[in-house]
Amino acid sequence: MKKISIVVPCFNEEENVVPMANAIREEFKKNLALYEYEIIFIDNDSKDNTRDLIRELCKNDRGIKGIFNAKNFGQFNSPYYGMLQSTGDATILMAADFQDPVEMIPKYVHAWEEGYKIAIGIKKSSQENKIMYHLRSLYYKTIKKLSEVEQIEHFTGFGLYDRAFINVLRKLDDPTPFLRGIVAELGFKRKEIPYEQPKRRAGMTSNNFYRLYDAAMLSITSYTKIGLRIATLIGGLSGFLSLAVALIYLVLKLLYWDRFPAGMAPILIGMLFLGSVQLFFIGMIGEYVLTINHRVMKRPLVVEEERINFEELSENNEV
Repeated sequence: MKKISIVVPCFNEEENVVPMANAIREEFKKNLALYEYEIIFIDNDSKDNTRDLIRELCKNDRGIKGIFNAKNFGQFNSPYYGMLQSTGDATILMAADFQDPVEMIPKYVHAWEEGYKIAIGIKKSSQENKIMYHLRSLYYKTIKKLSEVEQIEHFTGFGLYDRAFINVLRKLDDPTPFLRGIVAELGFKRKEIPYEQPKRRAGMTSNNFYRLYDAAMLSITSYTKIGLRIATLIGGLSGFLSLAVALIYLVLKLLYWDRFPAGMAPILIGMLFLGSVQLFFIGMIGEYVLTINHRVMKRPLVVEEERINFEELSENNEV
């Protein structure tokens, strides 16, 4: 019997973990009865009752496993690490808040049985905030044009990944993984399945402007050179224009000494303009340096505090 692993990252999801576990098991019972399931809840240091509920689920069902992180290791590392701990023939990554529909699981499995190593969900519409959806669309279109690597629009990571691809992830040894980019860059032949993203079932989303900005900058610094190239071009252009204006200013002053007052305004405006350009691109270069620094430090993806229902050693986890 083939095993399908379902990895569900959690952070303050006490209202969703039990309904999610029940919904996944019901989906297997109804549509995937010939498959064994493995449900892995990886908790990213929740402050509510999420961990106690996961412990209870694990106690009553050996097919449900739990990983509790020692602290919050961010929105990218925790799900990625959870995928590396899966033991199934294929692994599905999905959110705990029901914005990734459980009804997609059989569709992914059927695509996998057709021969696709990867089957991913593409949001064709969303019941979330319309402004946010359109902003995401604009971001995806922009990064797609800037990146030299293929970028997948409206892909969140929700999808099925064959064990062969999971083994590729294990060999990457990337301390700052960006799964969406990795799937596009290194992924096998894939099938894209459209779906409508429903509203969050319960609770408050942990996404905020900073998290979205963090995701955008990780994507830009990992898969584009555009920030550095623009900094170089605008820096050179600004320097040339500044020199040209200075020469014009000097010539006019020499020709019309009495009628062309020097004044401080042009100097201040030029200084403020050049200063703002420099600060912007120093920040951009800093983002690239920060990404490099994170990768060079080779920190672990996460540090576990506890794991439940895992075997002591698993052939799939020996990396």
